[in-house]
Amino acid sequence: MPEGIIVKALSGYYYVKPLRNGFIATEEEAVQCRGRGILKKRGIAPLVGDRIIYVLTENGEGMVDEILPRESELIRPPVANVKLAVLLFSVREPDMNLNLLDKFLVHIEHSGLEPLIVLTKQDLAVDEGEATALVKELYERIGYEVMITSSLTGSGSDELRSRLAGVISVFSGQSGVGKSTLLNRLVPGLELETGEISMRLGRGRHTTRHVELMDIGNGGFVADTPGFSQLDFLELGVEELSVCFREFASYAENCKFRGCSHLHEPGCRVIEAWQAGEIADSRYEHYKLFYNEMKDKKRRY
Repeated sequence: MPEGIIVKALSGYYYVKPLRNGFIATEEEAVQCRGRGILKKRGIAPLVGDRIIYVLTENGEGMVDEILPRESELIRPPVANVKLAVLLFSVREPDMNLNLLDKFLVHIEHSGLEPLIVLTKQDLAVDEGEATALVKELYERIGYEVMITSSLTGSGSDELRSRLAGVISVFSGQSGVGKSTLLNRLVPGLELETGEISMRLGRGRHTTRHVELMDIGNGGFVADTPGFSQLDFLELGVEELSVCFREFASYAENCKFRGCSHLHEPGCRVIEAWQAGEIADSRYEHYKLFYNEMKDKKRRY
């Protein structure tokens, strides 16, 4: 039976590209498939990015017969076998939201993916170059890779396309930051629908309706996903939160108490590092905010 990869999921159908010698046969038409009932009975749902075994049916369509082991799995957005998580946040319109950026980073760290922060709409920040540089410096100091782009001028697009070569990446981030516009520049002829920003609400319309892998022409595939304005922590244990703040690690291992929450315990090296300016105020404040949010959710559920 042939092996393939799901490149799109829509209205109960899975669109599968064949795999030839381990590589996606991009020149071949995708096969429209349904999932076998046994998968549903087992509580298994195929995801975009899944490598699968499928069978062809008499009507030229197919049936997903088996889902091969996943290297990674994201819940929001639902994508499998992603190597790189590209988090897009705009410099302006909407204004940069570091709280939301840190929340996305927590989820990506928990998923085990490699994050890449891309700051978009550089062309709108003519008078805010210094602020953008400070954000870039903050996250690079923590150990994250940060790029700055402008879909209007094309600045940074070639560098980003090279970075995405040879892997499946997921594009996510705050709604209205220009994901579709940037993808249109990365993939000529793609013509994804783009949405205008609501200046009154400060957020964009959700223009992306389903998850789909797009070939960017260099062995890389990008999953464009619905925009999100919020995330929850239901799939993450509160005791796992500090591990998702990578700059805490070297300090946390020397805390006085095992299982330190890094909020109030004496001898907490993370608190000492924050007080000494070695951990950014915004990052520590967001850690406390997320910790309390998670505690509140656990009590409600």
